[in-house]
Amino acid sequence: MSFIKGLYLIDCPASAVNNAGENTESNYENAVAVKKIQTREGKFAYISAQAIRYYIRERLKDNRDWKASPIFRETKIAYTDANPIEYAEDDLFGYMRAPSKKNVAESDLTPLEKDVTLTRNSPVKVSTVVSVGPAAIVDDFGVMARHEGDPVPFAHEFYRASMLGMMSIDLKMCGRFYHISRTGYKHLDSVRIDLAKKKKLKEYDNSTAYELPLDERVERVGMFLDAFANLSGGAKGSIHYTDIAPRFLFVAVGRGGNHFFPTIAGPDSKNRPHINLDAIRESISVFKESLQSRLYVGLTKGYLDEQRDGLENCLKEIKKGSGIDFIFDHPVTVINELNKDLKENPEWMS
Repeated sequence: MSFIKGLYLIDCPASAVNNAGENTESNYENAVAVKKIQTREGKFAYISAQAIRYYIRERLKDNRDWKASPIFRETKIAYTDANPIEYAEDDLFGYMRAPSKKNVAESDLTPLEKDVTLTRNSPVKVSTVVSVGPAAIVDDFGVMARHEGDPVPFAHEFYRASMLGMMSIDLKMCGRFYHISRTGYKHLDSVRIDLAKKKKLKEYDNSTAYELPLDERVERVGMFLDAFANLSGGAKGSIHYTDIAPRFLFVAVGRGGNHFFPTIAGPDSKNRPHINLDAIRESISVFKESLQSRLYVGLTKGYLDEQRDGLENCLKEIKKGSGIDFIFDHPVTVINELNKDLKENPEWMS
């Protein structure tokens, strides 16, 4: 079972990427707070995992080959089509769809078998993205004054921070759909099974699942990786425009679901972003037998430049000592290389 495992840093120079709504601690009636974690060390700004998934989904819509799943909304619930055969979004991001308790029209969605609930665990996993150290959160004040009468004051928060996140992709599950009575594995009902048969999908795992053709499975993963490398979005873009694409990226393909590299980046003694070379050496030494690919390491020039030479020398030492190859370039370039290697190593999708 192979996984793509990645750790990344984004740079937020003066940003409010994810807001928490009304700031109840403010003296202003119209005040917005950023999302933050209060700890003994201070306040850590964060971007919720839900927001990261949303930004990736929105970025994927720019790819004309991407098939976003249609959504149906009832009064207090919403759900996607739950058809991973037709829609890559349902395949990679998972879903839950239960029979409606109301007499509602769902003409735009694939019909659902009576009394069946479909659930699919997301093969794509992302972490909450958290500032590497306590963030100095700033209150910014402004007024709406383009009208007659007294100006209307408002306030919002923003911060300056490097932020750390992780992601993982279960390659075995991408493009494979089970139909067994187990939570998270009831991906298909009789309607979708008939569709799989109509499309002549190959059966898998003792006829308990169907799988898409290999090239289509690889293509879906590739589209996700491309969107991730070119990530965009975030709140307050009109006044705190921030490029949230990864500035530092460390990715590899390996067996097992546990992440290989959770500690290779973090704060230094002054809470500045720091790439921990000893942690990289240790991770490669411990997980060497589980690694299936070279290391894909991206670092944008102009970010952490003082650490670039040390990181590259560390990678060269690892290659010399263990034989594990690497590519060290811009994050977009290394993701493009990963996509090429994914096509050339179909065993990763097994």
